[in-house]
Amino acid sequence: MNAAVSGYALLLAVTGRATLAFLSPSPIGISTNMRAASGSDNSNNDSKVGRHIVVVGGGIQGTSCAFHLHQSSHLTPGSTITILESQKLASAASGKGGGFMARSWGDGTDTQTLHELAFDMYESLSVELNVESYRKLPVISVAPGPKSNEKQDNKKKNPQLAGIIPNWLDGSVGRLSPMGWGEDTAQVTPKEFVDKMMEYVNQPGKEPGVKIVIGKCTGIESVEDGDGDKVVTGVKYHNGQEESILLADDVIVAAGPWACQAEQWFDNAVKLPMEGIKSTSIVWKPPLDDDGNVNIDAVEATALFCGEDSRFGTHLLPHSIRKVEVYPRPDGTVYICGIGGSDYITTAQLQASAFLEDCPPKSDRVAAASSAFQMMSNSYATKGELSHAQACMRPCPPDAKPYMGQVAGWKGAYINAGHNCWGIAWAPACGKAIAELVLEGRCRSVNLEPFDPARFTSSRERGGRGRKKGSANVGEQW
Repeated sequence: MNAAVSGYALLLAVTGRATLAFLSPSPIGISTNMRAASGSDNSNNDSKVGRHIVVVGGGIQGTSCAFHLHQSSHLTPGSTITILESQKLASAASGKGGGFMARSWGDGTDTQTLHELAFDMYESLSVELNVESYRKLPVISVAPGPKSNEKQDNKKKNPQLAGIIPNWLDGSVGRLSPMGWGEDTAQVTPKEFVDKMMEYVNQPGKEPGVKIVIGKCTGIESVEDGDGDKVVTGVKYHNGQEESILLADDVIVAAGPWACQAEQWFDNAVKLPMEGIKSTSIVWKPPLDDDGNVNIDAVEATALFCGEDSRFGTHLLPHSIRKVEVYPRPDGTVYICGIGGSDYITTAQLQASAFLEDCPPKSDRVAAASSAFQMMSNSYATKGELSHAQACMRPCPPDAKPYMGQVAGWKGAYINAGHNCWGIAWAPACGKAIAELVLEGRCRSVNLEPFDPARFTSSRERGGRGRKKGSANVGEQW
């Protein structure tokens, strides 16, 4: 039984609760000479020898890669899977994002398959993993109403939408229109999904499990093969006290906006220009009923896409049409994003680990968003309470496409990062695609050619930020 599995079982015995213990197992130190002499060549995807796979990054993208590697029938006996995470699982956007997904809301370009495949996978995986926060829900477009603190019966004013207007939308709003009735729109709380994946693969009997090592990646160990390519042999990391090496045949860099640090790890064999969009979001507690009790069931499930509200400077993006801003969650909380004031973090700043350890929200945006929300919801204006504010970053390559694929000139080196506002929504599909590429030598589920990590390695310059220029503007959602 491996360390992750035995640690999980021990915690069950001591506490009596199914709480996952995130362990930091001792690394395997190995010199490049020893590694070269071992005869393990990860260029052979049909090898029957066990493989040591390290995923750098413990967000929903990285854990999805680890999960689908673990579940693959192509993972050979004796293999190990390790996630190297600098903070804790889901410490960045995967612990603070909204988790909205829409199957048919892609723009028909290269990423459309990711929308459709991931949406279907979430529906089935959430049952298999017992994810309580997943559900389908309708979506309404909301225009700002007159400035008023009065309670308003919006169901009576809009009888054709009464079935999907939530009871807490009882304040001043303008025109309401349906954007979806819940057939192809859904939500999940991403941190729960991350935790449930790791709990599932680390159950007794699910060997090899997935080990979690806490430490910051500092480089990649390699040797040169007879073809002149570099072959991954290990992953260097620092745990706050000393530098260690994890034995690796394959490494997958899934570190969100900070994945651009891999330029140095791979000796500049690949260029990964990245911009981080740092945005504030807030979470409200469930409102109290007339007796002062919390009634989670009273928070009806409809997501709101709100137009720009010039009264408070809150909007999803300038000149937007209709975008998500408010998500009620199954636990009775309400998540709100798109509240303006985003900061744009450069590649150089991200390579210096900007906001990796501390990503504070903006207090003026918290106040503005709270005022706008309470204007829309009399229930929250009179009986609601803010739970907390937070901020996180979205990773945005210049052409709006993620980096997904193998690093040119390296064997056993892969990138899976830069998914912008869809990183949570696409995660199962991306994890499945990368697992296929690593274990089978090709991806069967998704055409990865448009997402080649080498596309910016030349001197070509491409415009745009976040989403594809000419297709859709960059918002602050998700």
